[in-house]
Amino acid sequence: MEVKRNIYKLLADDLRRPEVSVILGPRQVGKTYLLKMLEQNARTEGLRTRYFNLELPHDLRLFDKDEDELLQMLTTDLDVVFIDEFQYLPNASKLFKAVYDMGGKTKIVVTGSSAIEMHRHLKESLAGRRLAVRLMPLSFDEYLQTGKDSRALLDEYLVFGGLPGLIHHEVPDEKIRLLNEILETYIQKDIKALIREENIRAFNSLLYLLAERQGSLISTSGLANDIGLSTRTLERHISIMEQTYVLYSVYSYSGNIGNELKKSRKIYFYDLGIRNALLRDFSLAGERKDIGTLCESFAAVQLTSCLKPNMELKFWRNKAGQEIDFVLLKNRKPLLIEIKTTMNAPETPAAIKIFMKNYPETTGAIVYSTSLHADAEYLGKPVLFRKLEAMFQDELIDAW
Repeated sequence: MEVKRNIYKLLADDLRRPEVSVILGPRQVGKTYLLKMLEQNARTEGLRTRYFNLELPHDLRLFDKDEDELLQMLTTDLDVVFIDEFQYLPNASKLFKAVYDMGGKTKIVVTGSSAIEMHRHLKESLAGRRLAVRLMPLSFDEYLQTGKDSRALLDEYLVFGGLPGLIHHEVPDEKIRLLNEILETYIQKDIKALIREENIRAFNSLLYLLAERQGSLISTSGLANDIGLSTRTLERHISIMEQTYVLYSVYSYSGNIGNELKKSRKIYFYDLGIRNALLRDFSLAGERKDIGTLCESFAAVQLTSCLKPNMELKFWRNKAGQEIDFVLLKNRKPLLIEIKTTMNAPETPAAIKIFMKNYPETTGAIVYSTSLHADAEYLGKPVLFRKLEAMFQDELIDAW
């Protein structure tokens, strides 16, 4: 089954720009498949291409040349060169810079698993010469291309997440096996190179606790005490997971109200299937005690997938415990997002009322649940009630 990624058009349009296009993302999100689709598109448009997969020894050996020979190999009679897993290439950034500085004769498109050293290398060596994009697990509107009923797909997505390789398997046991393999590969291949061997057990404990406490306020000092690490080491572990696109932090929104929580954060995994694999819980969504956490985490995935450069994702909570799940900022103006598992009437939540009174620049609010579709207003601002399975990128962006 072919799923066309939302980011595909952007990358296809970039094929005629001279900058190096860098597709970053964790393992198993479809980087290789996307790269091959882009090469096919380039050939259809009459461009001369060449494709290398540096996880294949034969292709990697082709780069065992001096710089002049490499430049000749990558630029002679070629319009676009595609390189999969370019982190295996020594001095990759220097080589790409040299190709770019030849006047944009050959376009370079590369993918890479997101090692921290690779990020640092790219920032230092390709400033102004690269177009970096992030490929993540399928958003729900991409997942819907599988053609099933949207509510049934939502229940499936909440349990198994959006890694593209899983959509080819109908049997739950096969999905579970693949998720466990991906999780093991991440720890064995990506993390062991970045963490001292004696910290792997503590790192595994941290992964489990973050999965268990997903969507809750996180105290790094409390987590450090629970695991037996220093706060500094624990923060470094979290930073590694953020930079390898396993999880991300959402920080609190605060303005001018004295009783707001400030400098607080929550942590979410990019993929619900990986989170459930860590907890070893693949029970049906409707039978889960953590269904509220799953629905909120689902919303977080969809929101992060629609973020643009002028947007930020926050949450809001005051010291009395009143909370709004997400504050989506566009040009610093808030759109409030609240997640409810069930809702019977279009009643504006109390926390949204408090926020709107104190922040008149708020553009409105959307309350997502599994049951209600209605429109209302508060203080002249729209308050929309929508079903969770209808949370698509276009609607969120158009809500302003």
